[in-house]
Amino acid sequence: MLNGKIAVVTGASRGIGKAIALKLASLGADVAVICASNKDKAEAVVLEARAYGVRAEAFLCDVSDFNAVGDTVKAIKEQLGPVDILVNNAGITRDGLVMSMKEEAFDSVIDINLKGAFNMIRHCTPMLIKKRCGKIVNISSISGIMGNAGQANYSASKAGIIGLTKAVARELAGRNVCCNAIAPGFIETDMTQGMEDSAFAQQIPLKRMGKAEEVAELAAFLVQDISGYITGEVIRIDGGLAI
Repeated sequence: MLNGKIAVVTGASRGIGKAIALKLASLGADVAVICASNKDKAEAVVLEARAYGVRAEAFLCDVSDFNAVGDTVKAIKEQLGPVDILVNNAGITRDGLVMSMKEEAFDSVIDINLKGAFNMIRHCTPMLIKKRCGKIVNISSISGIMGNAGQANYSASKAGIIGLTKAVARELAGRNVCCNAIAPGFIETDMTQGMEDSAFAQQIPLKRMGKAEEVAELAAFLVQDISGYITGEVIRIDGGLAI
């Protein structure tokens, strides 16, 4: 259980982030729901989280903006308390072949998916170090492990998340802070809508796409005390796609 813990989840207004935020709330954690723009959806997640009897607040933040993240983390600390758990889930896609990909499409994906995770870790780490405990979970992707045609920017950002995870795990291990990554495959979200019957999806050994709730269960395991000897790990949840 996570009673008394303060959890921060980025990209939490929908999809995997929403599922993780609600799962952590169901385990007793107070939750900061961070989203980039849709405050109404974030507030709806907050109401669902509060139904579990925990505190929850919504925060608008562009995670690619270093100073904005600093201000948001400060507000979270003031309203909920020092952070115990950080889940970096915020991410976007701007797919296209590398031969025609525009610079903006590459930069925006790297800025949000990778730099956004760094920004959150950078501003939350002092609290985790002071407590001498804490859990960080970064949402990567099997695209970051295998690569994926048409996603040079996304694959690069998610591979970067893996390197970031391992470096942070080494840096913070001495302070009893664990940092791990989850690499989902095809998960039923808005981002993958319409891909259920695609040729790539048909290659999944388990013959189905995953559910956001299944990713949330894995994230919940990684942030509980029972996982305290796991750090620097990258765990695939992909139905066997990357075997």
